[in-house]
Amino acid sequence: MNDGPEIIILGSGSTAFAAALRAQEKGARPVMIERSSLGGTCINWGCVPSKTLIHGALFRRQAELGERLGLGTCAGYPDFGVLDAHKYRVVGELRRTKYLDVLRKVPGLRLIKGNAVFTGPNTLEAGDTLLTGDRFLIATGGSPRVPAIPGLDRIPFLTSKSALLLKELPTSLTIIGGGVIALELGQMFLRLGVPVTVLEHGATLLANMEPEPARALHEALAEEGMRIVLGVNVCSVARHPGGIRVETEVGGEIRYFVASQLLLAVGTAPATSGIGLERAGVEVDGRGFVKVDKEMRTSAPGIWAAGDVTGGMQIATVGAREGITAVDNMLDAGCRCAIDYRSIPMAIFTDPEFGTVGYTEQEAQREGFETVSHTIPASAIPKSHVTGSLKGAVKIVAERDNGRILGIHICLHRGADVANEAALAIKYGMTVAQLADTLHVYPSMGEGLRLCAQAFRRDLDRLSCCAE
Repeated sequence: MNDGPEIIILGSGSTAFAAALRAQEKGARPVMIERSSLGGTCINWGCVPSKTLIHGALFRRQAELGERLGLGTCAGYPDFGVLDAHKYRVVGELRRTKYLDVLRKVPGLRLIKGNAVFTGPNTLEAGDTLLTGDRFLIATGGSPRVPAIPGLDRIPFLTSKSALLLKELPTSLTIIGGGVIALELGQMFLRLGVPVTVLEHGATLLANMEPEPARALHEALAEEGMRIVLGVNVCSVARHPGGIRVETEVGGEIRYFVASQLLLAVGTAPATSGIGLERAGVEVDGRGFVKVDKEMRTSAPGIWAAGDVTGGMQIATVGAREGITAVDNMLDAGCRCAIDYRSIPMAIFTDPEFGTVGYTEQEAQREGFETVSHTIPASAIPKSHVTGSLKGAVKIVAERDNGRILGIHICLHRGADVANEAALAIKYGMTVAQLADTLHVYPSMGEGLRLCAQAFRRDLDRLSCCAE
């Protein structure tokens, strides 16, 4: 049994579990407090169920494409009950093997069920249990943000969480939002036979991403049948004989959009309300996210925070690494451990997939870099013709003087896998010339990175398929 210091963790998701396991490995005594389902958002109603359904919807799309190539009839209307049951089996298996079994098998991991509420700077209540300590980690995660829209309190609506709990498919769907969740779930429902309309306030989809691959994804989704409307101001929502009516203003004109169901996909709100942060002296920003420094310390001595609750890169793997970093700093004051976020890849699981790592061109320029960039279309990659996935783009941002790669942004078939190689290129300081000189498997989508790097100094139209 560990006899080291106790670390009290609010939450039991991927961030909390990674932190607890790190603490146990280092001889500390981790205590996790959870009021809901063990495993948090990702395993229960986030990335695991959503990607399971997205992958299922891909089969239906591939059947349709296969019919065009003479490979038999396409899929009929989906039996959603069978797909939904498959989703729950996947979630249940991973929850058991990655959380429940770990909790049982790893000595020293302790779980308390209940609401965790700070009563002071170093005290916390969890149900009937009072805990006192000098090392706390806030890893409570987040929940779907619900914007203030007139009429919303009088209608039923979906969020990214409740949309994944549906027992039958909508007959049609309007989505407010044009970010990651809106596009992932929107394409999933579209591929399952649901007409989908996406209403985005901004001038582009994925406003924080590089414009060239973002435009390529927009084109791919529109070509597949998704109705995308940009520059939308949502005025109100109301019930309608066809379901839910959204009143908007677009380009100075009033327009109405009606669907059987409405999905709100406008980001994540932090799960900080009601846990007594003010009594603990923990500062939050204007949106309610916990403020932390590079070492994941909050404004209150002895309290750290990690994961979605801090409002940073809201990715399960990043939250887990932040939790580990926080524990390392808790147990070793001289560690000064911090995370290099610029070498961490993220992906959007649309089809084509969107992968990004490092600086966008504008971010790099704001940081003072002199940049040079190049973009190639997916159609320049031979493998895209093999798969038929011709929509997409690859963009590389580099330092002008020495060619060091600062950012790679891709919209490609299997782009999430390609993003892992892009992360290695940035993490280990590769230059455009080095990437251009690195042989890749032919044909493969990863070859797009090499081709884009070659395009900085060569005309791709004058290269054969396998030429140097």
